[in-house]
Amino acid sequence: MAIMAKASLAGNVKTRLVPPLTYEEAAELNSCCLADVAANVAAAAERVALQPFAAYDPPGSAAFFDELLPDGFRLLPPKEATIGRSLLHASRDLFGVGYAFVCLVNADSPTLPTEYLVEAVHRLQQPGDRVVLGPAADGGYYLIGLKQFHARLFDEIDWSTERVYRQTLDRAEEIGLAVSPLPQWYDVDDERTLLQLCGELLARIGGASGYPALRTRCFLEALANKNAVFADLIARDRRAGEG
Repeated sequence: MAIMAKASLAGNVKTRLVPPLTYEEAAELNSCCLADVAANVAAAAERVALQPFAAYDPPGSAAFFDELLPDGFRLLPPKEATIGRSLLHASRDLFGVGYAFVCLVNADSPTLPTEYLVEAVHRLQQPGDRVVLGPAADGGYYLIGLKQFHARLFDEIDWSTERVYRQTLDRAEEIGLAVSPLPQWYDVDDERTLLQLCGELLARIGGASGYPALRTRCFLEALANKNAVFADLIARDRRAGEG
C-alpha cells in the first residue's frame, strides 16, 4: 500500500489553500496530513497483511520522508512528476518486485476511515481480477487497488478534474475489468474541504467514523489561534451552519 506523497516544500504543495493559509502553513498542513495518512496505513497493517510504502516526489527528498514516516515504511523513488504517470510507475514497479496486489492511496484524506483501507485489502485478496476504487467527493479517487498491472487505467484521464473517477470506470469497462467501489470520502485541497476538515476535527461534526488524525487536528487548533484570517473563516462557516 503506497501513499502518493509530495515533500512539504512551501509554494509547491496545497497552494489552493493560500489564502487563507500562508505558503508555509500550507506546507506544514501537508506534513501533518502525510503523517496522519501514514499512521492510518500503519494501523491498517496491524489488521491485514500489507507492506507500507511512500511513492514520493520530488527527487532528492528521501530524507524528508525518512524523518516523517513511521518505522516499517519503504520509499519508492519518483520517475515522472505528473499524477497519472506517477500512479502508473508506482503500480508497475511494485508489481515488478512481486507483490500480489497494489493499493495506491492519496495523501490528502487524513481522516479516511481505517476500515476503508482494510476493506480494500480484503477485496483484493478475493479470487478474480478487479480494480478497487475509492471515489472522492470531488470526482477523483482517494485509492486505487489492483491485482494486476493495467496501464490502460491511467491512460487518457483528465487528471485533477471532476472526470477522473468516471473516466477510470470507462477504462475498466473497456478492458473488461470488474470494479469494486469503496464508500466515498473527501480530499482536502481547497477552502471548502479545509472547512469540512475543521468541522470534522475541531467541531467533531461526523468525526466519530473517521480516522482521528491527531497531528492534523493539533495543527489546526494551533493555527486557529495565530492566523486571524483562518480563525475568522472558521467562525463564519460555523455561523452559517448554525443558521
